Amino acid sequence: MKIVVGLGNPGPRYAATRHNIGARIVDRFAFDRGISLTEHRFESRFGRGRISPPVDGTPEASPERSADQPDLDVGVLIPQTYMNHCGIAVAAALNELPVDDIRTDLLVVVDDLDLPFGRLRIRPRGGSAGHRGLEDIAERIYSSDFSRLRFGIGRPEADIDPVDWVLRSFSRAEEAALEERIPLAAEAVSSILIDGVVPSMNRYNPDPESGD
Repeated sequence: MKIVVGLGNPGPRYAATRHNIGARIVDRFAFDRGISLTEHRFESRFGRGRISPPVDGTPEASPERSADQPDLDVGVLIPQTYMNHCGIAVAAALNELPVDDIRTDLLVVVDDLDLPFGRLRIRPRGGSAGHRGLEDIAERIYSSDFSRLRFGIGRPEADIDPVDWVLRSFSRAEEAALEERIPLAAEAVSSILIDGVVPSMNRYNPDPESGD
């Protein structure tokens, strides 16, 4: 079973803030894949469903994908603890759900201050880079060896505290851009689950404007 976790803070006060972009991306992924997040389990909004690889000839089909690849059993969590304690939800889910190996079966979607706004960065493992949500997950599951999809929220001006910045809403222009970037990030989530991290890194990590 695969587990996808979208990080953020619960409640309407934080829904549109930069720190909640991980939750928004995973919400969109679940919507696109027909997975309803109506259960309250693991101190999270939770849903479980099966996703099918796109068939040959469709735009989403990948040359790396086996023709007989089976449907995937996917659990989706959006923790309702606050960001600093989201590891509670992830650890509870991993203790109960049939996850074979977190190195291949756990994906966490988060915001990233060090990436320009809208950029995607997929990694198979790594440190927290100061992200409290990733720190808490790694501490509670005793490992940082899990995949993550980072979404750039940009750094603030020098006179703005980063702690305040992540709790601010996106600008009107940024929200307009998110209408395309969130669906793209949700597509990247599907790619990671179906095709794996390395093909997805090659597909989504480069900057489309610079080729970098």
